[in-house]
Amino acid sequence: MASLSGKWDKIRSELSHAFSTKSGAEVFTIEDLALLERVADAVVKRGMTAPATVFLESLGPMNFLGSQALYFLAPIVEWALNAKEVEQVARLLERRDTIPRLITIIDTKSAPQAPQGASAR
Repeated sequence: MASLSGKWDKIRSELSHAFSTKSGAEVFTIEDLALLERVADAVVKRGMTAPATVFLESLGPMNFLGSQALYFLAPIVEWALNAKEVEQVARLLERRDTIPRLITIIDTKSAPQAPQGASAR
């Protein structure tokens, strides 16, 4: 009887995280931040801050599905793009905190900068 109880406890502990929507506290790597910075630079350089922000905020809940679609389409996408970066983007999209982080970087880069010689009064 004890073995049945032990097996049930093991199954319960394994399933307790199976449907969790919270991700562990992962930190962005230097390569991840560099990729997000490049994307933000491209958006700001083209003057697409507002449309990109609206687009990213609307896709926020769907980022995981986007990452899975990117994994599925990887053999096709890799003809035009670097395979390592495609995998990196897919991995980043799996994380819920990537889209808000990218929006923050875009907003920071698009904010008007104070002139160098101006002093705050």
